[in-house]
Amino acid sequence: MTRTESPGCVRGGRFRGDGVDLAATSWTRTDGGSGIVVLLHGGGQTRHSWQRTGERLAAEGWRVHSLDLRGHGDSAWAWDGDYSIDAHARDIRAVVASLPEPPVLVGASLGGMASLTAQAADGRLARALVLVDITPKAQPEGLARIHEFMSRGVDGFDSLDDALDAVVAYNPNRRRAPRIEGLRKNLRHRDGRWYWHWDPRILAQRENSVEAADERERAARSAARRIEVPTLLVHGAQSDVVAQDGVEDLLALIPGARHVEVHGAGHMIAGDDNDVLSAGIADFCTALQSGRA
Repeated sequence: MTRTESPGCVRGGRFRGDGVDLAATSWTRTDGGSGIVVLLHGGGQTRHSWQRTGERLAAEGWRVHSLDLRGHGDSAWAWDGDYSIDAHARDIRAVVASLPEPPVLVGASLGGMASLTAQAADGRLARALVLVDITPKAQPEGLARIHEFMSRGVDGFDSLDDALDAVVAYNPNRRRAPRIEGLRKNLRHRDGRWYWHWDPRILAQRENSVEAADERERAARSAARRIEVPTLLVHGAQSDVVAQDGVEDLLALIPGARHVEVHGAGHMIAGDDNDVLSAGIADFCTALQSGRA
């Protein structure tokens, strides 16, 4: 990792993925000895969605790296347009190879599926796995809503207020209204319009399409069966992507996996109830450190 040091926090760092440079924000403490956590966001998001989680974990002694996935945020775009789950998983494996010890992998949605895939390919990769509202069995209606939301933003917005309205329309039941200041980190202004900061070619990846849901589920179920590290599933009670049967299926595929349900939260748990999400992850990491996970 290349980085610029500042007291207690590292900003502007970069990791080398599988042929792409990945932007990172890292939180560290000189007295932190709990271990390493790698945070991976969902599709269309950026590393900034983990801000409060990173701060919470660092305060408890963990060294935390929040990454922009390839094609997202300040990370490089894939020259060949490869945004498959396997490509993201290869990036994770490359990043972990550069760390001094196996981390806890925490992934939301796309980041979670990539983490599951990476861990299944190498059982020694991580010391534990946290999946945030993602299971092999996903609801096609919820996936279609995500794809539609991302597609509608490809042509950009006239103003930040228009982008804010689009987010509110996608998630009208969110308890904490999104703020323009936060959205600004996920948008870039060019030619008089505001654009989400991700590569539009992501939407062209057939493997990530709604039509490929069945084969994606088969691959994910196969991956889940190979997971042998402590695993936590954090599920939004109002999620339209993960239903109760998906939760039960995942817990059967990974015997011993833990489950936390966040009431009042949908698929975007980090935005809906970040405090509960962060506390659940922190409690799991504490149990892991004490040998209770």
